[in-house]
Amino acid sequence: MICKTYELGSLKNYKFVVVLSRYDGRVLLSRHRERSTWETQGGHIEQGEAPMDAAKRELYEESGAEEFSLSPLCDYWAENEDGNNGAGGMVFTAVIYKLGKLPQSEMAETKTFDALPENLTYPAITPVLFHYEKKMKKSIETE
Repeated sequence: MICKTYELGSLKNYKFVVVLSRYDGRVLLSRHRERSTWETQGGHIEQGEAPMDAAKRELYEESGAEEFSLSPLCDYWAENEDGNNGAGGMVFTAVIYKLGKLPQSEMAETKTFDALPENLTYPAITPVLFHYEKKMKKSIETE
């Protein structure tokens, strides 16, 4: 899998949203009921749904976040290494102020981390997106 990041608004069609979440200053990840690996909150954008609305919905459904700030960060494209199968999406950052109970969904639990764990569901995508976020924070701090 190959993942590339682009300036926000570079892609015209979005299929997915990804939310890079922080809670109490730590990375918040979710674990799917059928996996032992950790992932960001996010998923498919429903027909007629704006990316921001999809990000809010997915963040709540997959973490139980009740109070949060959400900001668009960038666009991304992920595809198989042969280049035949890919899709794009919008990446958001979230600072969660209040977590409620995890809604009944495909997620089994959430957990906070000081750094990304090794057992990620999408190891070729998640680190690339967090690296882009870190790079953008450094760029803003030096301005």
